[in-house]
Amino acid sequence: MAEKFRVALSRDFLTAEGEPLFPMFDRTPLDDDPDIEWRYLENGEGPVDASELAGHDALILLAQRFDRSSVPSDGRLAMVARFGVGYDSVDVPACTDNDIALVITPNGVRRPVAVAIIALILAVTCKLLLKHQLTLEGPPGFARKGAHMGVGLVGKTLGSVGIGNIGAEMFRMAAPFDMNFMACDPYADPAVAEELGVRMVDLDTVCRESDILTVNCPLSDETHHIVDARLIGLMKPTAYFVNTSRGGTVDQKALCAALQEGRIAGAGLDVLDPEPPDPNDPILKLDNVVFAPHALAWTDQCFAGLGADDIVACKALMRGEAPAAVVNREILDNAAWRAKLARYAETFGR
Repeated sequence: MAEKFRVALSRDFLTAEGEPLFPMFDRTPLDDDPDIEWRYLENGEGPVDASELAGHDALILLAQRFDRSSVPSDGRLAMVARFGVGYDSVDVPACTDNDIALVITPNGVRRPVAVAIIALILAVTCKLLLKHQLTLEGPPGFARKGAHMGVGLVGKTLGSVGIGNIGAEMFRMAAPFDMNFMACDPYADPAVAEELGVRMVDLDTVCRESDILTVNCPLSDETHHIVDARLIGLMKPTAYFVNTSRGGTVDQKALCAALQEGRIAGAGLDVLDPEPPDPNDPILKLDNVVFAPHALAWTDQCFAGLGADDIVACKALMRGEAPAAVVNREILDNAAWRAKLARYAETFGR
């Protein structure tokens, strides 16, 4: 029997009834490849079960945790491919220590998340939800509409903590608004910033001068509470805060206090800390915040793109090639991981 390239999908890709949770994630390219065998894992509770991953070459991972206990003992697993770009649910050192590449899908989320950011910016500056409520009130609401003027964007400053894949796309999409652009990112590509007309500044400056401050960086030890109480205190009282990255990048208690006290004008939050939030969290009671349940970028096109990117990564690995968007880049020079690639190239190379 010919050897198969074996792919596992985490159990949370299925509903409780065992149906595909995201039907727009097209598994057909896996079905149609005679060299690929794939299956859903059975255990969806806690971290991914290492015993279930034995004998697999790749794991496509939704939201379940993958930690050191998830690493199968047979040493075969070569890749964990996240369905998205956040990887705070994955123990990256555990992957590297066990010759496993961690791969993300930046192409699939770049435009959808940037669209979500723009949607929140427009919602908070136009006071969309408030005006929706005024409309529902009928004549009394219409009579009060003049007291709730929106904020124009021309000449205002759009700032970003991070100008990577998503941050850069946000600036591209915001170009027609005729805003000033600035960002803070120690890892930024200066050529990208120059191309987009983004002035690179330090973190204090981007917080102090932005009329709309957005967060577009991954959550890590380095970026946990990167926007803290001190930096929130630097923001203009007329400024808005927008976060679609991870809730842990901002000190949420400090943000809530600033919003309650009117020290900033409002916020658009697709992410919270924790998720889901405590229903009694005071931030949920505020009328100057627009919320989404970490799903504003969830569209049919987004999820189709994420799935397609993960399958492309699996097929690249199967051919013995390094997939795009490897997080733990040091793995690319790892002799044991390169040996896995060589074996795939010899077995499945086309």
